[in-house]
Amino acid sequence: MINKKKHCPLNYTMSLIGTKWKPLILFHLLEGALRSGELQKQIPDISNKMFTQTVRELEKDGLIYRKVFPVAPPKVEYQLSERGNSLESILRSLDQWGLEDFSNNDISANS
Repeated sequence: MINKKKHCPLNYTMSLIGTKWKPLILFHLLEGALRSGELQKQIPDISNKMFTQTVRELEKDGLIYRKVFPVAPPKVEYQLSERGNSLESILRSLDQWGLEDFSNNDISANS
């Protein structure tokens, strides 16, 4: 018998992007490559440790690329892979839903 939970497409998708930080990192990379520090500034509540762990997982799963430039101090840049870019419509839909929900429920985006 096949374990439905294990083979559920939504479960699979959530295992790739379902943490608190992954969708935010992916969303901010939709506009193009960002240096590590620039990307981290876009998500002010993420710790250095969590940022590093999250981008490593996204890279391992083939959703982003990490490019290291041989300069001092080290320069690291992240960008979406083709696979990561395929999530654009989902990420933009989530963003739009949040915008509409804030408006419809009189919620401040900064709450």
